[in-house]
Amino acid sequence: MDKEMIRKIDSVLDRVKEPESNLSVGQLGLVKKFRYNGKKRALYVYTEGYSAHKACCFLITKLIETKVMEELERELKKEFPDLVIRFV
Repeated sequence: MDKEMIRKIDSVLDRVKEPESNLSVGQLGLVKKFRYNGKKRALYVYTEGYSAHKACCFLITKLIETKVMEELERELKKEFPDLVIRFV
């Protein structure tokens, strides 16, 4: 990845907020790493999911996680409209 791509990714990680804590995805460490495949024009996003042990909490955390990941994907597509965004 070039410096401009890294800058854009960092910007997205700072912009996307988790609604309960209002902390950014970058601050929470929800993304472990990114991989870029130039041949496939794809950006792979490796995430660190939320964890909850009780069934009621698990459901709520999964709903929040889904919302945050959808927002993350939307923002990445804005920055990289010519790339396919894949969550791993």
